Amino acid sequence: MTLTKRLAAEFLGTLWLVLGGCGSAVLAANFGGDGNPLGIGFLGVALAFGLTVLTGAFAFGHISGGHFNPAVSLGLWAGGRFGAKDLLPYILAQVAGAIMAGFILLQIAKGGGGFTIDPSAAGTFASNGYGVLSPGGYTLGAAFLCEVVLTAFFLVVIMGATHNKAAAGFAPIAIGLALTLIHLISIPVTNTSVNPARSTGVAVFAGSGAMGQLWLFWLAPLIGGALGGIIYAWLRPNNE
Repeated sequence: MTLTKRLAAEFLGTLWLVLGGCGSAVLAANFGGDGNPLGIGFLGVALAFGLTVLTGAFAFGHISGGHFNPAVSLGLWAGGRFGAKDLLPYILAQVAGAIMAGFILLQIAKGGGGFTIDPSAAGTFASNGYGVLSPGGYTLGAAFLCEVVLTAFFLVVIMGATHNKAAAGFAPIAIGLALTLIHLISIPVTNTSVNPARSTGVAVFAGSGAMGQLWLFWLAPLIGGALGGIIYAWLRPNNE
């Protein structure tokens, strides 16, 4: 595939991930208010993120590899699975796709009654945060550790599931379920990033609070992604 087509696939795949995952949080998680059985809650949001990466990987994985996440691209590079020359173009395409998704989601949300963005509220517009902007009030240190460790394991799952000795055709399912599990663990801590593009795509519309803390949701996932790639590269036999 040409680089242009691969970047287009990364743009569209990341747009789909952010629109589906963050859209479920903004539009459906608390639909109708507290106690309304129609709201999908944390479990529904976690599943939505898993489904977006699963379906996106099936749709675009054979074109671009289906990264949809700067931490994944960096981790695959660190693990020897991705070339350095394409790293920056992939990241730029992913961030652009995420911001476009955030813009589309904002236009949809504004069409409903009572929609507001409070920059001082935890999780506003599906943004990530720590301290007062953490859904559970978790500290910066707890948020950093959570994002690093979970992103590292996400890379280990991705690299293991896409290894040439893994069961053929099942990688998107394993990766989607891993992302669902990650959200089930960490939504209360950081509202779950493990993806700097996802965090950026909504933070630019969520206001000063989310933008002021965005640095963590670049730094921690990138560190975790690189660690995960290095760990898996060390684990696999030397002749593979």
